[in-house]
Amino acid sequence: MKGLKKKIDSVKPQFEKGGKFSKLHSVFDGFYTFLFTPNETSRSGVHIHDSNDSKRTMIMVVLALIPCCLFGMWNVGLQHALATGDPDHSLFHLFFYGFWAVLPQILTAYIVGLGIEFVVAQIRGHEIQEGFLVSGILIPMICPVSTPCWMLAVAVAFAVIFAKEVFGGTGYNFLNVALVTRAFLFFAYPSQMSGDNVFVSLGDSAAVDGYSGATPLGQLAASTTGQVEVLGVTGDPLSYADMFFGLYPGSWGETSTFCILIGLVILLATGIASWRIVLSGVVGGFFMALLAHNFATPLYPVTYLTPLEQLSLGGFAFAIVFMATDPVTACRTNTGKYIYGFLIGAVAIIIRCYNTGYPEGAMLAVLLMNCFASLIDYCVVNSNINRRLKRAIVKN
Repeated sequence: MKGLKKKIDSVKPQFEKGGKFSKLHSVFDGFYTFLFTPNETSRSGVHIHDSNDSKRTMIMVVLALIPCCLFGMWNVGLQHALATGDPDHSLFHLFFYGFWAVLPQILTAYIVGLGIEFVVAQIRGHEIQEGFLVSGILIPMICPVSTPCWMLAVAVAFAVIFAKEVFGGTGYNFLNVALVTRAFLFFAYPSQMSGDNVFVSLGDSAAVDGYSGATPLGQLAASTTGQVEVLGVTGDPLSYADMFFGLYPGSWGETSTFCILIGLVILLATGIASWRIVLSGVVGGFFMALLAHNFATPLYPVTYLTPLEQLSLGGFAFAIVFMATDPVTACRTNTGKYIYGFLIGAVAIIIRCYNTGYPEGAMLAVLLMNCFASLIDYCVVNSNINRRLKRAIVKN
């Protein structure tokens, strides 16, 4: 690594002001700071000197996503094998089937998103923003595996430009970019985002060319008979263990609550995620799920799910751990984090239970509360000021 750094340092002046490639300074700086910790320090004022910059923070989030990512790839292969009636495959065969199935989506998200950010940084003369290191992997993970790459590219471009760059880039966006991408896909191409997942053959199975089946929440939302039993791709009922470990079709990166908990441990251990948001989000979701379950009705079949099933199915846990805790779009005050998380959990279950046209409410819940995060913080801060002012007046 030292030899590589020396070689890169030798060409660095060519990319600085007055150099032959000075117009590509932002691109060079982005790669340089991604590979090495910057050795520049501030020369004036009081600053905290720490090598853990935002790029490395984002990389830690990506590392926390790896368990969900690896499991999701394997589960894509498993669900395809079960759907085609040919489940007798090794773990590696199933994993690599899923890997090749989702790889185009991952490449599409990163190429389009980072390409736009590189262009914008060059135009503005700014450094390359690192926020898309996380968004680029989150976006495909929360989309059905059957999403066409051209469709994903359009959605990513829309989200990066209109939900991020027009507001100033990383740190200035008030909406979660990955969720804006998912929302764009849902409203622009509803037939592709209806809750059905297609496991298309990649040429290694002669059983069928493809399979289409509703996700567990999609099954319940579409039920007209008050059916409360959710089925896997083979037609067998799903156990709670299946739900917890994620052995069912869905957006490929968000089905396994077990893997999400592993990622949560990493985020909490490194101090990146706020435990207040996670805790209050789970409490809010559990409370609302319990309330809905106690007043369950055949008109809204999702209400028959128990609170634990509600927390394990769909994208609820993934949204609470990896979306709601986004430090840019979430509340900043400690009290605000409790309120913010609780409302996300409660609103997600309300939408899921009582909006049959959209069985997965976590996305809309997080986006809605993104809009109110600043207002919540404002109210909390003003409440603290007024309370302290009253104490000061009483003492005087």
